[in-house]
Amino acid sequence: MIEPTDAAPVSQTAQLYDNLRAAILTLEIAPGERISERGLEARFHASRTPVRAALSRLEREGLILHEGRSWTVTPIDLDEIASLAELRGVLEPAAVRFAVERADAAALAEVRSHLDALRPTPDQQAGIRMGSTFHLDLAALGGNRFVTDAIGDALTRLERTRWIEVRTPEARDAAWDEHSAVLDAVQAGDADRAAELLAAHVAGTNDRLIAWIAQERRRLRGAGMAIIGATDRTSTTH
Repeated sequence: MIEPTDAAPVSQTAQLYDNLRAAILTLEIAPGERISERGLEARFHASRTPVRAALSRLEREGLILHEGRSWTVTPIDLDEIASLAELRGVLEPAAVRFAVERADAAALAEVRSHLDALRPTPDQQAGIRMGSTFHLDLAALGGNRFVTDAIGDALTRLERTRWIEVRTPEARDAAWDEHSAVLDAVQAGDADRAAELLAAHVAGTNDRLIAWIAQERRRLRGAGMAIIGATDRTSTTH
């Protein structure tokens, strides 16, 4: 039977996508865990069409894999994390140079307002929003949507592991301070300084994340989380 195509299934798909994505990103559904369409239908009280639409969207984001008739949450891949850090290390300093060249005072003030509004709190989710909002705001200042989209895609693929990055109040404080220093340099018109600080921030967060996962790998696997890859690449700032 063909499912209806009115607004109700569309709304259900969006809600299901949001709920399922949040469960994956917060590690409530663990990396490597198998999920079934019927299980999701029962868990989220949804019909088949919205479930399949949400799964397809999450597959495009790289958060789940389709294997025959089953779906699996993508494992945490250390090599992919390192590759994305390399990508960001190239794109984001270039984007911040565009921002220095092209952004006006009003746009910079708006980014500063967004950053100040997301000062570190006890809420870990706020730490994720702070990072995503700041990096995308900064990229958008450069006015090149292809660069912004590429950075956004990298951040989406890293969002699950970025829960680990901001797991402590100290980590959230440090991230906010580094973001603020980059923005200070942009507002001062110092492209070299802004690019240098941003490259160091991207490399530093990646190095700390990889080191923590390597240290905790056995415990994480014991908790049922699939972790693959064994990168030996080092930061480009070293």
